[in-house]
Amino acid sequence: MTSSITTSTDPLAAGTHTVDIDGVTQRYHVHGTGPVCVAHSGGPGIHWEYLRMPALEEHLTVVYPEPVGTGASGRLPSHPHGYTRARYSRFLTALIEHLGAGEVYLLGHSHGGFVAQYHALHHPDRIAGVILYDSAPVTGPEHGAEAMRQVRAFAERHADHPGLPEVVEAFQNIPTVSDDAGITGVARGLFPAYFADFWGREREFAPAREAVVATYVSGLDEDLIPDVIDDRADLGSLSVPALVLVGRHDFICGVRWAEELHRLIPGSELVILENSGHFGHLEEPEAFVSAVTAFVD
Repeated sequence: MTSSITTSTDPLAAGTHTVDIDGVTQRYHVHGTGPVCVAHSGGPGIHWEYLRMPALEEHLTVVYPEPVGTGASGRLPSHPHGYTRARYSRFLTALIEHLGAGEVYLLGHSHGGFVAQYHALHHPDRIAGVILYDSAPVTGPEHGAEAMRQVRAFAERHADHPGLPEVVEAFQNIPTVSDDAGITGVARGLFPAYFADFWGREREFAPAREAVVATYVSGLDEDLIPDVIDDRADLGSLSVPALVLVGRHDFICGVRWAEELHRLIPGSELVILENSGHFGHLEEPEAFVSAVTAFVD
């Protein structure tokens, strides 16, 4: 779907907008009607379109930022480095202020969930609620070891499928990627592993795979130090309502991590989408929308 930049002075008018934040262009898209929900996509570096949620837009005004450094938004002088959660949170603060909607719901998917939980912990004043969608409280060796365990299980389940070698090759290529074309290729190669049953529904999901585009973001700060995440000691102080939403078959931010988030966040709600992997809004859109709207209501 293509859209042109709107000339409306209403920052929540349907369409595509840009706003200058700290001298960097922030591009965002508005769709739907109802309470405002800012939906931060993942990666980091995956372009926002994969997170488009038309069924949710029937109930909420969904604002999709193109995270700084990604897509048509501007780049930091330190690009591809410097895209820390604190930096993304700074842009969220300015964007929410620009929208002028008072309190908003904040949905973060995957790495966007890491950003959302950071933002809710440090800047809760304009957040009506936070939706941590396929997220985790920690990254680093522990998270990586769990992901590799799940990858091996995926490979065992699909050992005879002709598409498996492409997925395995994409995993092996991750450490060598350093440009936009490389990260886009890896994202498309990995795509089947992110679904509960990609190959069983390939006709349905193949167009989404072909549409995936990514910008290379290093995951390092300006001093080339990894932006490692461990929010476990802080999540007990999260003061806004929280929904933890996860696909049963998500290999990268799965049920183990969702249950830990739910246990650590006071009063949080946990919803498991039983027939989804990492993309419940595509695999089970009705169940996904039901969970989010029930939380908002």
